[in-house]
Amino acid sequence: MTPPPSATPAPPVVTVVGIGADGWPGLPESSRSALRAAEVVIGGPRQLALLPDTECLAERVPWPTPLRPAVPGLLARYAGRRLTVLASGDPMFYGIGRTLTEIAGPAAVRVLPQPSSVSHACARLGWPVEETEVVTLVGRPADRLAAALHDGRRVLVLSAGADTPAEVAALLTERGFGPSRMTVLEQLGAESGEARYEGVAAEWDRAPGDPLNVVAVACRRAPDALRLGAVPGLPDAAYENDGQLTKRHVRAATLAALAPAPGELLWDVGGGSGSIGVEWLRTHPSCRAYAVERDPARAERIGRNAARLGVPRLTVVTGPAPDALAQLPAPDAVFIGGGLTAPGLLERCWAALPVGGRLVANTVTLESEALLAAWYRRHGGELVRLAVAHAVPVGGFTGWRQAMPVTQWSATKTSESLGAGQVEQA
Repeated sequence: MTPPPSATPAPPVVTVVGIGADGWPGLPESSRSALRAAEVVIGGPRQLALLPDTECLAERVPWPTPLRPAVPGLLARYAGRRLTVLASGDPMFYGIGRTLTEIAGPAAVRVLPQPSSVSHACARLGWPVEETEVVTLVGRPADRLAAALHDGRRVLVLSAGADTPAEVAALLTERGFGPSRMTVLEQLGAESGEARYEGVAAEWDRAPGDPLNVVAVACRRAPDALRLGAVPGLPDAAYENDGQLTKRHVRAATLAALAPAPGELLWDVGGGSGSIGVEWLRTHPSCRAYAVERDPARAERIGRNAARLGVPRLTVVTGPAPDALAQLPAPDAVFIGGGLTAPGLLERCWAALPVGGRLVANTVTLESEALLAAWYRRHGGELVRLAVAHAVPVGGFTGWRQAMPVTQWSATKTSESLGAGQVEQA
């Protein structure tokens, strides 16, 4: 039987044209045709200025600020007219293309990309794109660059403006990467000519230049700088703390039990110094986390640790649990590092998890250990005791100093767990 003909797809609501610094001459004919046919063109002032009046007769509308909240209204205002949006380079690479597809839907958006600034920069530098890490500071804090810094790695920084190179140099120097080589590439792809400047981060003294720039960093760690690895279990010295810190070896075991995956969200309850939330976020740029801490001084400290270690996106909630959990989005995993005996805390955290969600709780007290044993009897999972000893001087010899053992319960919520009642304290 011949299948019925499929419905003719609806035409796109908006066409997105990527444009480079070379402007109209650098556009392929498909992009030029879209701009010639447009009745309305929306873009940044710099991008709109690249269009020749003789070729593009459309009404030109500059983006308002802030941009994203204005998009639905603009799409509604120009509905029924041939609408084209200008974007820098590849619109789907940290560009307006993502926003438009999220709001209007992929079928309503036609994207005509140009080479991104990353492609241009790697071509100029001879760096393989797939081996180069990219960090954007456009509308984002410079602290996020810190998570990408590893000795020998190559990083491209998408600049927010003319001041970004100096900000990058200062951050590299402050985080122990002052010997790193920096290359600033300006006006990539422009017909009028590109510019290139190089120098060492710790010695960077160049005045701000063109706002359209990319900063290439060949990372080199100073010999005396603290080494931060790519897996959980950072040195305890990496954290500012008042003693409320999940220590390195226990932290590594805790993150292994939490098992973060890209895009997942964590509740770090009883944040202390924020180390669990910080290292959860460092596993992947798309991970999300909330650190809940009742003490305001510690909450501020968590924020400082997160910024220093390259994950300023950690959201710190100041207040006591479980009440402070009420407005948080549903988690994929929960870590409880303090306050286990608070009435209703375990119940609230367990109820918030979806099927497949994980809960991990650590304690050093007998009272909380008894509570975890009761939850283990009801929900299963793993109940383990983590004991760590460190070698220390004993007179002229060396002996072991035992740290307080940590009892850890970890469990994954299953369909059988739904509707489970409260667990009595043992």
